[in-house]
Amino acid sequence: MPVEPDLVQWEWRDERVLEPGTDRALWLQHPDHGRRVDVIALPLQNATGTELHPYDVTGAALPLKAGPSDGVSIVGFPYGLTGGGSFAIWTRGFVDSEPDVDLNDLPLFLIDARTRKGQSGSPVIAYSSGGVHAMAAGGITISEVATVTNLLGVYSGRINEKSDLGKVWKVQAVRDILAAQQPGVAGLYDLQSAPG
Repeated sequence: MPVEPDLVQWEWRDERVLEPGTDRALWLQHPDHGRRVDVIALPLQNATGTELHPYDVTGAALPLKAGPSDGVSIVGFPYGLTGGGSFAIWTRGFVDSEPDVDLNDLPLFLIDARTRKGQSGSPVIAYSSGGVHAMAAGGITISEVATVTNLLGVYSGRINEKSDLGKVWKVQAVRDILAAQQPGVAGLYDLQSAPG
């Protein structure tokens, strides 16, 4: 469905990450790996009057196949830039390691993409705008009009400044965070020096 620019309004909203007057974190962290997993969930408190279009984290939808050498999109804001209005910029990359196998005993896999600062926290998705799609459970599906997506995880920066290899925390890590509802721990994160 095309975007109707005249019907979209952009508005900045602030969300607290600490309970007012305290250093108690309002975000949720991974129940087993804590801050070793560079993804959190932050319950939104200031979303009244907005229209949300979330990706499916439940795994209920039939997902597109995504394995080594398959293409992915990193949907974010490199250097704080937008694709017009407040829409994200889509960066193309490729899966580099087996998404079904944990990397270094963490729910993590690698992609190869020309990502830049500002893209940390971006959703990483397999995306197809129509046609024949290979599905994760096997088989194919044909779609003439509708786009098909598969949320694979959350991007969290390159492995180092000289490499285009980037880290993606699997969508299962997000599911684990949401299921456990374990509060984060403040004071352990340096937001100014965070990579990506």
